[in-house]
Amino acid sequence: MENSSYPVMFTLMVPKESKSFRHAYFTCFLFLYLLILSINFRLVSVIIMVKSLHEPMFIFLVHLCMNGVYGASGFYPKILSDLILDSYVISSYMCALQTFVIYSSLLCEFTILTVMSYDRYVAICRPLDYHSKLTKSTCCKLIFVSWIVPNCCVIPAVLLSNLRTFCKNHIDKLYCDNWSIVKLSCASSFVNNFYGYVVAVIFVCCAVIIILSYVKLIAACKASLENRRKFWQTCLPHVLSLINFTFALLFDVIYSRYGANDIPESLRHFLALELVIVPPICNPVIYGLNIKTVRKRAFPSCTAANVHI
Repeated sequence: MENSSYPVMFTLMVPKESKSFRHAYFTCFLFLYLLILSINFRLVSVIIMVKSLHEPMFIFLVHLCMNGVYGASGFYPKILSDLILDSYVISSYMCALQTFVIYSSLLCEFTILTVMSYDRYVAICRPLDYHSKLTKSTCCKLIFVSWIVPNCCVIPAVLLSNLRTFCKNHIDKLYCDNWSIVKLSCASSFVNNFYGYVVAVIFVCCAVIIILSYVKLIAACKASLENRRKFWQTCLPHVLSLINFTFALLFDVIYSRYGANDIPESLRHFLALELVIVPPICNPVIYGLNIKTVRKRAFPSCTAANVHI
């Protein structure tokens, strides 16, 4: 491909045997997207309608669910249209937009989980100060920061990767991501790497906050049986969401940064899609099933089944 600042179109990975299984792929992706929308909106609607759930933890959970829907909407409509048209191409502008949506959602998930870890620390370690510390005003500020910081980090990254000279136009994934765009460039990736390390430092600070919160939580649980009960009831879903997020991020980094030519094709597809399938489905399910007050209203059939058992 000749050097150009903005190739008109990028080509994306074509799903394996897409000619034969195109309709099956379309059905699967449509089902996944509708599942993500239904379980997340179900959980959000229950929290909004039930006044007893208007607590900081559930407000943060609403934003976690809405963020999952936002991120999924950056991927599923595009892949569904590609499968219908049997054309796996995307303009450079839409590629930049898709990258922004998916990766701002990914980083937002981490900042929201960080805020939720602070919420659990105050609730269990300093219960008498909980409502004075986590007021409506404080919750709004924490939510605002958890959205604005990731977005401010992703915008420069997307601009840096797109304001470059490109030598190639094929992205070896079903969707656009920042590092795949960087690899299409003829120029050095030093600036992109340096900025990536700066962003990494910011989010390592979030990881430190989470770790410190859990050190305090574990210490509090040793001293009190009541704290231990609260920990298992409300912190376990948070820990599971963190593990889920960590694996999704790890798979994405392995796939994007270190290549996938030596990896079996089926595993390559899983690595590419884990980020946009598992977190938006698992997060509402984990919280909905583990927290009794939510489970009774969001998933009554599960509650009824437990009663019969």
